Amino acid sequence: MAIERRTVLLVGGAGYVGSVITGHLLRKGWHVRCLDQLIYRNESCVWPYLSYPNYEFMHGDIRDPRFTSQALKNVDDVVVLAGLVGDPITSKYPDESHAINRNGVGSFIDSIQHHPVGRLIFVSTCSNYGLVEEDKAVDENYPLAPLSLYAKHKVEMEHNILGLKGKVGFHPTILRFATAFGLSSRMRFDLTVNEFARELHLGRELLVFDPKTWRPYCHVRDFARAVEEVLRAPAGKVAFEVFNVGCEENNFTKLMVVEEILRHIPRSKVTYQERGADPRNYRVNFDKIRRVLNFKPEISVQQGISEILAALSQGLFDHVEERRHFFGNYEIFLPTAHISDLKRAV
Repeated sequence: MAIERRTVLLVGGAGYVGSVITGHLLRKGWHVRCLDQLIYRNESCVWPYLSYPNYEFMHGDIRDPRFTSQALKNVDDVVVLAGLVGDPITSKYPDESHAINRNGVGSFIDSIQHHPVGRLIFVSTCSNYGLVEEDKAVDENYPLAPLSLYAKHKVEMEHNILGLKGKVGFHPTILRFATAFGLSSRMRFDLTVNEFARELHLGRELLVFDPKTWRPYCHVRDFARAVEEVLRAPAGKVAFEVFNVGCEENNFTKLMVVEEILRHIPRSKVTYQERGADPRNYRVNFDKIRRVLNFKPEISVQQGISEILAALSQGLFDHVEERRHFFGNYEIFLPTAHISDLKRAV
C-alpha cells in the first residue's frame, strides 16, 4: 500500500519523542492516529497537529479495551511508545509502572493480534544492557541485565513479542533507543544532555555523579527517522528483529557531555561525585541498523547542545519551573478512577 494511504497508530504519540515522530510522519505523508492518556498534562503537544487533515487524536488509556479496539480500527501499522518512561518515574510510581508498562502494554500487544495490522514497532531502551564492565560497545546479542523497574518491564515485553514468532500475522520490530536529547514540543529537562545544558545556561552549579560512566545518545528527530525507516523497510528485513538505535559517535561519558557544554559556557561551576544512585554504564554498538537499514543518525551531541542553548538564550523556556511536571517525567496525573484500577491490577 502506498505510504500516503497507510494509517499509523502512535501509542504515546504526544510525549517527548512521540510528538516529534508525529510531526515527522505527517510531513512524510502518513495518516497518523495518536492515542495518548496525557498523564503529564501535555495536551498542548497535540494542538499543532489538529489542523492536519491526516491526523487524528484519541484521548484514552491502553488498559481500557474500549479505547484499544477503537484505536486499532482501520490501522495498518502500530508504534508503541506509551508508558511511564525512565528510571526515576517508575521508581516513584512502582504500582502504576507495573499496571501500565507491564500489564497495560502487554494486554495492548495481545489485542493487536485480533486486528489486521501489518507492522508493530515496540520502542524499548538501551538501558536494558545495565552495567557493562568490560571495555566494549555491546550489540543486540549482548546479554540483557536490566537494573531498573523501567528496563525490567521493557525486557519482559521484548521477550513476549519475540515469542510470538510463527503465531501472529503481523511483523514486529523492537527498537532499543539510546538516551534521547534535543528539542521537542513536549520538552524534557530531566534528560542528561538537555538538563546539563539548561543548568549551566542558568548559571547554576552542576553536580555530576559518576562522570566517567558511558551512555549512548540520540536526537529525537533521528528517532523519528529510524521509525520511518522500519515502516518503509521490506518486512523480511525487520520482522522479529531487534535494533539498537543511535550511533557510536554519540557514545559519551557524562564528563564528555559537560566538556562540550563548557565550550559554550566556559566559566560554569561543575562538581563531580562518584558512586551515585544510578550505576548504569554502557557503550553501544549500532552496526546492525546501519548495515541492515542503512540508517545513521544525522545530529551529533555537539549539535544538540548548540540547539538547546540557542533556544534557551531566546527565552523559549523561561517558564520551566512554573510547569515543572510538563518539562520532565517527575509526576503523573491519572483520573481517580484509574488510580483505583491500578491498585486492583497490581
